[in-house]
Amino acid sequence: MKYKPQAYSFAADFMNLIREEVRNQESTSEVVNANYSAALLGLAYGDTDLVATGSMLAALEIQAAQMWCHVREGDNIYAPDYTKESRVVGVLLWANKRNSNLWFAPAQRRECLLGIQLLPIVPITEELFSDVGYVRELVKWTEPALIREGVGEGWKGFVYSLQGIYDKNGALNGHDDGNSLMNLLWWIDSRGEERDGCQVGEKICSV
Repeated sequence: MKYKPQAYSFAADFMNLIREEVRNQESTSEVVNANYSAALLGLAYGDTDLVATGSMLAALEIQAAQMWCHVREGDNIYAPDYTKESRVVGVLLWANKRNSNLWFAPAQRRECLLGIQLLPIVPITEELFSDVGYVRELVKWTEPALIREGVGEGWKGFVYSLQGIYDKNGALNGHDDGNSLMNLLWWIDSRGEERDGCQVGEKICSV
């Protein structure tokens, strides 16, 4: 309770739309995690309004990310030539365009495109990447980029973490220092377990 004002100040900083410029968005997963953390903050303080607001915003962000950023084979939301070459959008949701690159990386660095829409790896990640069929497509699309000369080991870890959703035995090959090895081990080892009556790894259960 001593630090509640400071904690709420942090939450207000990123949840108050009046203070934000919303012309574009690069990392949908970070936005999902921000709202998820706000819901957890509400749980910690018994604030049902903050729990409801954070949960609703996280749910809406997940739906928007899956619709606009996760590009599936055969989707018709974008032009056929774009859908053929892309499985995830880079800098997205401009007023009149969508990009295949990132602020810090070109479109050829597919491991970065995947990673920026995945990090950080937390329990809510299961909901954001609940379509296992799409996850397989995304990993398969990204894998050729991993043999490129000079590719960083850190970004590879995010690809392996998604692979762990459907193939945990073959997934652990490296990790990013922004995601602890312990967290990656937990994530991969916990894939494919029975939970609440359904099989995690084939159908992601709500948590």
